[in-house]
Amino acid sequence: MGVIKDDDGWRLPDRLWAQMEPLLPPRKPHPLGCHNPRVSDRAAMDAILFVLRTGCQWNALNGTGICSSSSAHRRFQEWVDAGVFEEFWMQGLLNAAALREINWSWLALDGAMTKAPLGGEKSGPNPTDRGKSGVKRSLLTDGQGIPLAIVIDGANRHDMKLVRPTLEALETERPSLLVVWPQGLCMDKGYDYAEIWQLAVDLGYRPHIRSHGEEKQKRKAGQRAHRWVVERTHSWLNRFRGLLIRWAKKAKNYLAFLHLACGIITWRIIGLLG
Repeated sequence: MGVIKDDDGWRLPDRLWAQMEPLLPPRKPHPLGCHNPRVSDRAAMDAILFVLRTGCQWNALNGTGICSSSSAHRRFQEWVDAGVFEEFWMQGLLNAAALREINWSWLALDGAMTKAPLGGEKSGPNPTDRGKSGVKRSLLTDGQGIPLAIVIDGANRHDMKLVRPTLEALETERPSLLVVWPQGLCMDKGYDYAEIWQLAVDLGYRPHIRSHGEEKQKRKAGQRAHRWVVERTHSWLNRFRGLLIRWAKKAKNYLAFLHLACGIITWRIIGLLG
């Protein structure tokens, strides 16, 4: 297959693997004590990333030469159950916090819907797609687009119903208001409800929500836009074709892919991957 570069977008870069490998659970002994040589963890992770990046079926891995589909999927399930992918994302956020890369002064929250043709847990009829099965993801980012929290639900779930679960799903410790104030929270007019304004205030955020019927106004000179960063991070997530269309019936498997993608985005933003 030729020489694979460190970061060709299809295999896990060496610097990223160095962060991932210590998180993997110890190998389980084979019950019979002898079997075919075990596929390396690195190859299995490369195969998992390939599925995430391309959106291909697991069985398609058999033609790539990376790893067999059965080995990759079995290892994927082991690592999902062990929480490896979420921990990988959390470690990225801990490093970002240590480097003071997280901009807590402006957070942004928004939802996005994708197709879920096979249905499954946390999916539902999409009201914008003729009632076809879909999934909604609610994402919270910092001021530069680092993903801080993500939750999923059926596409028929209203955005406002996911605000509290998203804010409560932070993957890293939020700094005290005495350290960072104000902590702005930007949302679009789809969240313009009295209970959302009150929720944001109760949780210590300064809400910035476009009101229903509010005309789009030109920003004043020197005034920065803030909410666009969450839309950009949603776009980054959609570049992982395995997320653009959800094929996993199990919610935990789809979430694991989201956690892996969020981890890669986080490590990239803080400069590990250049």
